[in-house]
Amino acid sequence: MNIDEIIAHRRSYYPAQYTGEKISRSTVERLLKNANWAPNHLHTEPWRFKVFEGESLKALMAFMAGLYKKGSTPENFSQAKFDKFAINAEKVSHVVAICMQRSDKPGLPESEEIAAVACAVQNIWLTLTMVPHTGGYWSTGNLVYKAEMAEFLRLEIDERCLGLFYIGMVNPESQAPMGIRKPWEEKVEWMGG
Repeated sequence: MNIDEIIAHRRSYYPAQYTGEKISRSTVERLLKNANWAPNHLHTEPWRFKVFEGESLKALMAFMAGLYKKGSTPENFSQAKFDKFAINAEKVSHVVAICMQRSDKPGLPESEEIAAVACAVQNIWLTLTMVPHTGGYWSTGNLVYKAEMAEFLRLEIDERCLGLFYIGMVNPESQAPMGIRKPWEEKVEWMGG
């Protein structure tokens, strides 16, 4: 695939679509190596990744299930959502905690650091698109932003979690999500003569 095809074929694949097979360590290392080449202002390289696999992945899912239950009321608690954490622990190959270490360089807006981390995640996604039968998705939500999650991840005071990236082997019978975009021309205004 050329770069245009890789970008156009990037999709989110969810744990329900995963087989439970493990992706090789060398493949995960390749994803993270390519993430490291993301653009970033003032060369701060703010991305930090914490990779969960095997027993640590099960511990993460159990922790998140407990955090979900603790934060729920009887009215908004969903047993199905609670159970999904245990199911994910079996179906997912790896979870990468996407973290940002804030630079202390003066005048550098936090938004630029967040944008750099997002570019690193896009590099992960595009690389994953090139690896046959693999998929992933970037999960956010209020659980990843809680102080308890920062403590679980052992984040420093200048770090924060921006989400979790789930990676798995995709079931070949699973339908690829449809790629739908409005025409790019509708989102562009040419400013010149």
